[in-house]
Amino acid sequence: MKFNVGGIDRILRILVGVVLIALAATGTVGWWGYLGVIPLLTGVFRFCPAYPLLGMSTCPIQPPKDE
Repeated sequence: MKFNVGGIDRILRILVGVVLIALAATGTVGWWGYLGVIPLLTGVFRFCPAYPLLGMSTCPIQPPKDE
């Protein structure tokens, strides 16, 4: 899998995901807070499925491909 989520983007995604899930778990926000799983997973796996569709990447260096 090709990485397309860079450093700051990754940190922000993980942070937002954890905060949303925590807010939902404590009942501060509704069930929609569990949608924080999406940015959390895209940050952890460093891949956002929407980025290729938009032709974007925040990852500055791509790892070498295995040949």
